[in-house]
Amino acid sequence: MAERYSSFTPGGTGWFLQRITAAFLVVVLAFHFFLLHFVNHAYEVTFMGTQTRMQNVGYFLTMVLFLITATFHGVNGVYNALVNQGLEGGRKKAVLAVLTLASVALVAQGIYVALAMRGMI
Repeated sequence: MAERYSSFTPGGTGWFLQRITAAFLVVVLAFHFFLLHFVNHAYEVTFMGTQTRMQNVGYFLTMVLFLITATFHGVNGVYNALVNQGLEGGRKKAVLAVLTLASVALVAQGIYVALAMRGMI
């Protein structure tokens, strides 16, 4: 039987954060789909409607947390999948640096858009 290998240390911080972010994403994604696909159908979602929703502090903060959590969860998962496939040494450090920079850029751009939609920029 093949050995099970994971770059996550069971019970470690990375393992724990991956599970917590997954649980948060399930709840927020359900909220997102319900609000933007059942309450408001896709053809009813407009730029002005988005600006109006972003005026609600709770909605704004939820969407910003959704962005940060989804980015962390996705990038952490990709990185650990690559480590599980044998990524090591200098390549591992380079991939981590590129993924970190891409994550920071994605979150910064997303927050910028969210602030613009809220009328703060």
